[in-house]
Amino acid sequence: MVTEISRQELADWLNEALQPERFRDYCPNGLQVQGRGAIRRIVTGVTASQALIEAAAARDADAILVHHGWFWKNEDPCIRGPKHRRLAALMAREINLFAYHLPLDAHPEWGNNAQLARVMDWIPDTGPDGAPRRCGPDGLVWLGAPARETTVGALAADIARRLAREPLVIGDPAQPARRLAWCTGAAQGMMDAALAAGADCYVSGEISEPTVHLARETGAAYISAGHHATERYGVQALGKAIEARFGVPCEFVDIDNPV
Repeated sequence: MVTEISRQELADWLNEALQPERFRDYCPNGLQVQGRGAIRRIVTGVTASQALIEAAAARDADAILVHHGWFWKNEDPCIRGPKHRRLAALMAREINLFAYHLPLDAHPEWGNNAQLARVMDWIPDTGPDGAPRRCGPDGLVWLGAPARETTVGALAADIARRLAREPLVIGDPAQPARRLAWCTGAAQGMMDAALAAGADCYVSGEISEPTVHLARETGAAYISAGHHATERYGVQALGKAIEARFGVPCEFVDIDNPV
């Protein structure tokens, strides 16, 4: 017996679970490209690249579920070049494309920040209601602490080991890392909010020129652990949740990216 779910049933469940209407996002969340109505196999990945589409087609997937989808604000809306090739490949095979950006960063169980804490064995702070303590725009930055006493240098080494990516560290490797804040991806601009909330070490995916000066001038540490490397885990957790609820197989395909 083949287990399947309708496109609409999956879209409704994802929207109810991730609540995209709560976020001021830079792209549409949900079903971005409509494919066939019945979904029997799903491929998950970080970004809806040409390579991921080809991997999904090779696996006879009916849907792709990603963190980084298409149709970003302020990008050229014309469908040509690589954008045309991606869309044409998707539509020729009638593969659905689902994408959730900020909602998948923020989800308290399946989100990128929750899953990074799990992978790194960090302990999130919680409020009186048991919910994770957060700061920054849309509450995207998580606050917490390492599971054991550590230094900035040892924390960076642990990140390199667990994420298989050497991070860039700004700050004294010997200084203690007691109060952590983290937000996956390109959230270096939220370091101010992390410091205001009491963090002495902030971890994100990318780094910008001003980030270096902010870390140096405040004495706080900044660790750039990789955009892709920090955002591989949320979509995997969401795929497992779909499998558990609907019985539809979800396979994560890691199209590596050094950024």
